[in-house]
Amino acid sequence: MNRALTIAGSDSGGGAGIQADIKTFQELEVFGMSVITAVTAQNTLGVHGVYPMTPEAVVKQIQAIGEDIGTDALKTGMLFSSDIIEAVAEQIRKYNWKNLVVDPVMIAKGGASLLLQEAVFAMKTHLLPLAKVITPNIPEAEVLTSMTIISLEDKKEAAMKLCALGVEAVVIKGGHDEDDSESTDLLYDGTEFYTFTNKRIPTKNTHGTGCTFSAALTAELAKGATVYDAVLTAKEFIQAAIEDGIEIGHGHGPTNHGALRKRRR
Repeated sequence: MNRALTIAGSDSGGGAGIQADIKTFQELEVFGMSVITAVTAQNTLGVHGVYPMTPEAVVKQIQAIGEDIGTDALKTGMLFSSDIIEAVAEQIRKYNWKNLVVDPVMIAKGGASLLLQEAVFAMKTHLLPLAKVITPNIPEAEVLTSMTIISLEDKKEAAMKLCALGVEAVVIKGGHDEDDSESTDLLYDGTEFYTFTNKRIPTKNTHGTGCTFSAALTAELAKGATVYDAVLTAKEFIQAAIEDGIEIGHGHGPTNHGALRKRRR
């Protein structure tokens, strides 16, 4: 069975982070494993507390997997600090894991910071050169490239800047596009640009969409898909999860991780 690993924070509300990743792995029929970098007290109304693990605790979790089970692909989500980022990067190099998807989680839906400011440099220096794919939304891509992104041409420029940091491929997500009717994701594989446009769904229940998309992409890479095909499936997965939404909580609710499976029956 193909294996996928998530290195991320725990979301007690179940909509994002480790919980969203494991649900997505299961739906796409890969064996999911986790390394928890931080515990958050979180629900649909926001993040009420962040309690990071020590770098040693993160390393021990990675080693437990690396020395026994191994993985066919892995993703990172919330890493919180430069110390954790550097420790994670060192272990990825140690085990020579190649199919790395970096979701550069920085800010929660409710506005809470999930990455210390000083950690951005560590991410660019230590982690991104190891990545097969990075999946920033527009605000995250702006932080990583120090530029303003409004147009498709801006996305292309940002994608090339990110590839120049050593990343093989970049997906800049369009959820923050100014167009109210549709959103466009841009894939740059280091040579060619591809766009994926979907109808925008009028809903507040989008908590964990970034985590879920990157987890679906990771699952497909674990099964041997190309980056392009993995992005196609991840787009189909998250679009179904948003369109066939569920009503849970009183704030930004989660997406429906089982939606694509139900559609395919």
